[in-house]
Amino acid sequence: MSDLAFIQYQLNGVDAQKFLQGQVTLHVERLPEQTPRYTAICDLKGRIQFGLWLTKLDAEHFEIVVTKDQSEEFAKHIKKYGAFSKMTLSTVGEVFPTLTATSTSFAAQPTDITAWQQQAIAQGQAYICQATAHKFQPQELRLHQREGVDYDKGCYLGQEIVARLWFKAKPKHWLHLVAGTGDVPAIASQLHSDVEVVNSVATATGFQALVVAKPAALTELNLTVLDLPEQLSADVARPQ
Repeated sequence: MSDLAFIQYQLNGVDAQKFLQGQVTLHVERLPEQTPRYTAICDLKGRIQFGLWLTKLDAEHFEIVVTKDQSEEFAKHIKKYGAFSKMTLSTVGEVFPTLTATSTSFAAQPTDITAWQQQAIAQGQAYICQATAHKFQPQELRLHQREGVDYDKGCYLGQEIVARLWFKAKPKHWLHLVAGTGDVPAIASQLHSDVEVVNSVATATGFQALVVAKPAALTELNLTVLDLPEQLSADVARPQ
């Protein structure tokens, strides 16, 4: 049984949208309503501190889901940065995931979280928990290919570094889906100096994992590199 769990919050108030616009990597003002989207809050070094599923009900009401092991720190972060904003963060409670065509939805009814992990990993839907916080930049996780990053929006935490990597450089490491035999590698563990595990799950023949890696380093390991969905198979660099 998986020990992964999720907590849902509601963020309500006249300043909710403006506040989130200055926090997360996607363009909240353009986010379609009733559409769960995975996005991120970065630290000042441009690395993902919190991964979250964000659903906009309207400009003053949002649902936010984070992993349970990040929930307490996330709530403190919102209350710290939003202390002078007219909004309220409230806890809904534990929720359970179901994979949709492009993201994940959550409900109060229990679901098989291990099955969700297997499906999400196979679809390249990387997610951040406490062990992987502050390790990866959004582009390295292909978050922009999941519509979780907007490079043309205004300022947000870590935006300067995230934008510089997009417009002036290219990541040396990025997300791949791999399969292997033997024990499931721990998240945040290194399989090679240039291969780090983001998410992993057992399968009937061994394991599957999402790793951030240099492609050349993967050839040195006893792993099978699997195809990601078409949406996530393009070059992670900005088209020239």
